[in-house]
Amino acid sequence: DIILPPTELANRLTMAGTEVKGIQAIGDGWENIVVGQIVAVNPHPNADRLSLTTIDLGTEQPTVVCGAPNLRLGDKVAFAYVGAQLIDGHSGQAFRLESAKIRGVVSNGMACSEKELGISDSHEGIMVLPA
Repeated sequence: DIILPPTELANRLTMAGTEVKGIQAIGDGWENIVVGQIVAVNPHPNADRLSLTTIDLGTEQPTVVCGAPNLRLGDKVAFAYVGAQLIDGHSGQAFRLESAKIRGVVSNGMACSEKELGISDSHEGIMVLPA
């Protein structure tokens, strides 16, 4: 296991002959984001391409409106509570998540893609975490 701070590790690697061009911090500002498990995926009553997805967060099981095609029962996903700061998957701009009524159903949270978390440019679906 490596227990050095990233800058110290980069310095040691560079001194050993392997140049480190940069360090990218991932997860800075990840407040109000937790891991949950999908326990239900049901069709949205007013939209063919949306689903009502229930996510077990341990202390609660919110149901959110989701448009991702890759949702499966049992998947572990990153869940953002209202108030979390995310990246808009289309514009790339930062935004603070708010409660929203989507096709008549209130959604109080969001299952996140890698792009929405600022990890990568992938916005193909929800980021599924290893079990």
